[in-house]
Amino acid sequence: MKRKDFIRKTILGTGGVIAGASAQASTPEIVGLNHINNSNSHIMENSVLHRASTRGVADLGWLHSNHTFSFSHYYNPDRMNFGVLRVLNDDTVAPGMGFGKHPHSNMEIISIPLEGDLEHKDNIGNTTVIKKGDIQVMSAGTGVEHSEYNKNKDSEVKFLQIWVIPNKQNAKPRYDQITLNEEDRKNNLQQILSPNSDDDGVWINQDAWFHLGKFDKNLSAEYKLRRKTNGVYAFILNGDVTINGQELHSRDGFGLWEIDSLDIVANSDTEFLLMEVPMQS
Repeated sequence: MKRKDFIRKTILGTGGVIAGASAQASTPEIVGLNHINNSNSHIMENSVLHRASTRGVADLGWLHSNHTFSFSHYYNPDRMNFGVLRVLNDDTVAPGMGFGKHPHSNMEIISIPLEGDLEHKDNIGNTTVIKKGDIQVMSAGTGVEHSEYNKNKDSEVKFLQIWVIPNKQNAKPRYDQITLNEEDRKNNLQQILSPNSDDDGVWINQDAWFHLGKFDKNLSAEYKLRRKTNGVYAFILNGDVTINGQELHSRDGFGLWEIDSLDIVANSDTEFLLMEVPMQS
């Protein structure tokens, strides 16, 4: 698929995004405060490379967030999404602070805690705390309101928040949260999300599969795609790894499509997230 066809066929996200505890904003139509030159996206024939240093940045004092894709005041027309993967935010929230009550609809929202304790409350009856080793999913569907706060007063909370455009509109809102066995990703690809409610991990309304890997140096592995029309976006949590010949480092992102598999080689002890998603609706 040519670059222009890839950009044309990928999907723009919908719905509001939270810029602060009480502010709601949709993706702007003009270049935002944190615009990055389009050349930093490095879009190639069937892959796209996003170095960690080229992500959009929001620093509100209580919140520091790096945006892989356009979000809130960060807008880059070459970085709207990767297929149905619409948002990948790398968030750090100060002690006792967080996102006040705000709405979402028709979006699959996945949170993966990296450090600390994140408290969630919503209007469909859930009050929970998620921490490292957990994964949370909220199918917003017809509409849900929720808040997210750092439960601790003396330490930061760090987490990934990921939005995936669903394959059905106006579904009944749904919440799920599980605790993963972190040993299952040691030198292995641990499935944490799929389209199937009886499969490993949580499930969403989309033909997507997520895996976490925590590899020792020099380990190699192969990941085979579930569907030929899907692509895979790799996000490196820490360490150094080579995927299909591309060297990647901590917080780099690398997306590929029109492939059957990934060849993964750990150049150091490393941890990474693989997100296989449809490239178009």
